[in-house]
Amino acid sequence: MTRRKVRIMYENLLANVPTDLWIDGKWRKSSDNQRFDVTDPATEKVIASVASATVEDAKAAVDAAQNAFAGWAARKPRERAEILRKAYELTIRDAERFAKLITLENGKALSDSRGEIAYAAEFFRWYAEEAVRNLGQISVAPASGARIVAQHRPSGVCVLVTPWNFPAAMATRKIGPALAAGCPVVLKPASDTPLTMLALMPILEEAGVPPGVVNVIPSRSSGKVVSTMLHDPRVRVVSFTGSTEVGRKLLHEAADNVVKSAMELGGNAPFIVFDDADIDAAIDGAMIAKMRNMGEACTAANRFYVHEKVHDEFAKKLTAKMSGLKMGNGLDDGVALGPLVNAEGRDKVIELVEDAVKKGAKVLTGGKAPGGTGFFYPATVLDNVPDSAALLNDEIFGPVAAIQTFKAEDEVIKRANDTEYGLVAYLYTKDLTRGMRVSEKLDFGMIGLNRGLVSDPAAPFGGMKQSGIGREGAHEGMMEFLETQYVSVSW
Repeated sequence: MTRRKVRIMYENLLANVPTDLWIDGKWRKSSDNQRFDVTDPATEKVIASVASATVEDAKAAVDAAQNAFAGWAARKPRERAEILRKAYELTIRDAERFAKLITLENGKALSDSRGEIAYAAEFFRWYAEEAVRNLGQISVAPASGARIVAQHRPSGVCVLVTPWNFPAAMATRKIGPALAAGCPVVLKPASDTPLTMLALMPILEEAGVPPGVVNVIPSRSSGKVVSTMLHDPRVRVVSFTGSTEVGRKLLHEAADNVVKSAMELGGNAPFIVFDDADIDAAIDGAMIAKMRNMGEACTAANRFYVHEKVHDEFAKKLTAKMSGLKMGNGLDDGVALGPLVNAEGRDKVIELVEDAVKKGAKVLTGGKAPGGTGFFYPATVLDNVPDSAALLNDEIFGPVAAIQTFKAEDEVIKRANDTEYGLVAYLYTKDLTRGMRVSEKLDFGMIGLNRGLVSDPAAPFGGMKQSGIGREGAHEGMMEFLETQYVSVSW
């Protein structure tokens, strides 16, 4: 397809994407008529102008959600389940359209976007199944003999704040369980990538989601808008995915009204390769763990600890794989590495790599941003990275693999755990006993044992330490939007 045909195709795509606020089942302008631009990170061109919600709009969205709460909570679980199932089917029906839109506003390769929308839709299907499994419990109090009747009730209005790196999946991972539990939501998407969620609203309407149950309010005044909602006594849950720094601030805000908080925060994932590992399998896993979404993921492998006996082979093969990735506009055929989401993200990667090289790291491939238009950075492998390099402590959020060596099991466990983060760790070994032993000693909420991908709607996603509070996915994900009520009764 020629570049002109591609341009026309995407102009047609954008022509059908809503750009206003979605409140109470209607599109509306912001109260002050302010808007902000959305930019294609591959071309740096403005692709849309989106309404920017104000504090008054946030209040209107909470009003709509509160008004919808009683009716939605009263729906039979099977009714809510059928609506979520329909949402899954409609999202899959329009998967290619959504994938192209994700690539256009986020920059990731189209193949990556297709994977994301399939993953995003799966949360609707999973929680269609979980909606009918809100099970309670009856027992007898040992001392009094009274019955203990425990049940789970929907919490109420939920505020969802989502990031730009997975504009579809990070939202459906919250919307799905909230709706399954019987809660209405107000979603504040990242201002870098608001179009995907706005485009999803007609899908949810078609699926049967009533007005007010899902509201979407993009905004450039994120702090004020979210703070207003967290200080509204009708808001009972806040679910946030983003940096630990912002998560801390939201927790302070949530404390004022004791709002139940679910936080999926930053990560600094170690990737451990033992001397008995299947190196080819480890390379395949490393490419997934490192390069999914160009490394712009909290689950991205950040620190590669490779046993000194297999270091040379691993470094050589990883370099070959990384250097073979085609970089370019994510819409083009064969591109595996698109641009980073914005100039700030690219500049941070540049700074981290330059710091590591200055301190002694060796560049095996990449390591220098290309000139020209777009926020591109090449797939990069750094070897012999010193402990003093900043990228061993900070999230890189880019396509950079930093390699160090180790000798002993206890040594690498200590080094892997030496971080404030505790989201995910990866390890490769042919010895299952060793794999399970090491897994239990790693202070991380998720472990990829001989796997480079841990994300699954059926699994409890979340971290330890400063990587978050609570879990998303699995049955636990729905429990984040439910309150346990106990009734004491004798009969």
